[in-house]
Amino acid sequence: MTSREDKEAAVQAQSGSAGAGRLYVVGTPIGNLGDLSPRAAEAFRAADSVLCEDTRVTGKLLAHLGISKPLVRCDENVIAARAGALVDRMATGEVFAFASDAGMPGVSDPGQVLVDAARDAGIAVEVVPGPVACVTALVASGIPCEHFFFEGFLPRKHGERVRRLRELAFVPGALLFYESPRRAADSLAAVAEVFPGRDVALCRELTKLHEEVLRASAPALLDEVQAREELRGECVIVVAPPSAEELAAWRAGSGAAIGAPASAEDRDAALRTDIREALAAGESVSAIAKRLSQKHSLKKRTVYELALELQES
Repeated sequence: MTSREDKEAAVQAQSGSAGAGRLYVVGTPIGNLGDLSPRAAEAFRAADSVLCEDTRVTGKLLAHLGISKPLVRCDENVIAARAGALVDRMATGEVFAFASDAGMPGVSDPGQVLVDAARDAGIAVEVVPGPVACVTALVASGIPCEHFFFEGFLPRKHGERVRRLRELAFVPGALLFYESPRRAADSLAAVAEVFPGRDVALCRELTKLHEEVLRASAPALLDEVQAREELRGECVIVVAPPSAEELAAWRAGSGAAIGAPASAEDRDAALRTDIREALAAGESVSAIAKRLSQKHSLKKRTVYELALELQES
């Protein structure tokens, strides 16, 4: 056997018999190709096809590895519709590797839909760990990270951003947010409004040549970012944990208005209202499931099924 064949056999042996269908969930670099693990390359070689968000992005990655495989687009617009057929193919013995454009699939991207479907069908799922932008940013920021909460993307509208940040005021750890360079200043404005006394870091171009970590008080960081003509590269915002004094002030000043647990009926009503508004605005069911599952801390499948129900009603 050649060295490559030995590696492929080893990968297959890790999860069971060589003829069994399975799903490899493969972490990929967030910017630096040197972070691609040998095990990730082995998983791509062992797969019959590679599922990905953007065939162009993943095609370049495979070309870098000298691998040629059929590529199947599985972005947020189509993955829920295709998951069933893909699971059926795995049940007959096909092996798929799933990769997002960068980082770990399932972390603020549509991969979790496919993982859920595969596990529900009894398909073997093997995760090949890789870089994660939010954790990389947390460490690079120097902000205390004994505890942290990953939110994903904040809402687009300022009022909704502020409301969500106030809901997170009682989290006893660092807060992590993803943001595009176009909206980074808007999100920092909301952070400065809600948490003016906390340190905040903006991390961009992580692991790349022009990696940058800016850290200051929330208002000072906002001023620095607004003074720039342009930001480039995907961003991670890291907000420092609340001090004991800040927590006490929030509790004393907010009473039950902020942080008090809502009833199940109120949470369901709020979710249904958000879904109806999104459907009326023309947002796809898959996009609604991704965004609102983060906002309401629910499984994407739960939101997806409810959105389908409301769409048909």
